[in-house]
Amino acid sequence: MSNSKIRNMEEFAAFSGVSRPTVSRFFHDPESVRQSTRDKLEKALKQCDYRPNIFAINQNRKLTKNLGIVVPYLADPFFAEIARRIETLVIAEGFRPILLSSHGDPALEVENLNSLRSIKPAGVLLAPLGRTSDRSALDKFCADFPTVSFDANIEGVGGTFIGHNNDQATSVMIEYLTRSGEPPVFFEMQNPPNPNAGKRRKAYIETMQQMGHEQQIIQVEGEGWELEEIGYQGAIKAIKENELSRPTVFCSNDRLAIGFLTAAFELGVRVGLGSDCDLRVAGHDNHPYSRFTCPTLTTMSHNYSAIAKHSVDTIMSLIESGERGSERNTKLFNGELIMRASA
Repeated sequence: MSNSKIRNMEEFAAFSGVSRPTVSRFFHDPESVRQSTRDKLEKALKQCDYRPNIFAINQNRKLTKNLGIVVPYLADPFFAEIARRIETLVIAEGFRPILLSSHGDPALEVENLNSLRSIKPAGVLLAPLGRTSDRSALDKFCADFPTVSFDANIEGVGGTFIGHNNDQATSVMIEYLTRSGEPPVFFEMQNPPNPNAGKRRKAYIETMQQMGHEQQIIQVEGEGWELEEIGYQGAIKAIKENELSRPTVFCSNDRLAIGFLTAAFELGVRVGLGSDCDLRVAGHDNHPYSRFTCPTLTTMSHNYSAIAKHSVDTIMSLIESGERGSERNTKLFNGELIMRASA
């Protein structure tokens, strides 16, 4: 390898003997230049080990190849899974995904959007925090850049939303649990961070009313994203104090359900389908760990693939058309019942 020190693209163009515009096109899209030119440039790269500052290059373009992906809490494997699928699709479209996590902090969510502004993204796929989000900041960003929201639907913010049909999924689970045993008690947080929880509670109430069953909602104390701990502490209290009116529990999400299963195990309460079991427990989301719990967790699955693909297809259409997606459109995908050993 040569010891040549190349500081910028102009110097690399002179070093390689290829024009500056052709070098720029090569770094933007290698397939856009002839094979012989690509071979020449790749040989020069090996000799000087030069790599351009892609972000700086993009700032000088009207339309960049950067595409932002913002999720509320990347430590949650649910968001890691859907972000992974979206990233793969974005790369296949020839764009560079910039994945940012808000870590449950509304101030960091705004800071993430401001960071994306500085690199002029072609578009953004946004899963907002929800209840604690700064709505005015989100709305202003959506007005300035093509944005598609997924997972959490904040009414009145941004344009297109693509996500999970909480009404359909909740009703399917209640019908299954009732058909196979007892109507469920609904187990949730008092102050859930994600607006999907409220939609599921509403769907639980409506479905139970339609089926003529008595409702019971247990709301456990807790704030933030430590959902397993909140579910665990809430279940300890509910079981010890005999708060459950029926032996079937439908948790608002799988992370609460995982905490519930741990509490039941510690208290010697057997969960499952057998005649020797004390409780049935179900969740919602098909969390990546739900098939490894003990017993394995019955749940409602999001259509991960369809949500990811439709989100990416939609943002690509907005980018190509130059639109901001200000018109409010919603696309929901039905959930799938995953029957396992817990219910």
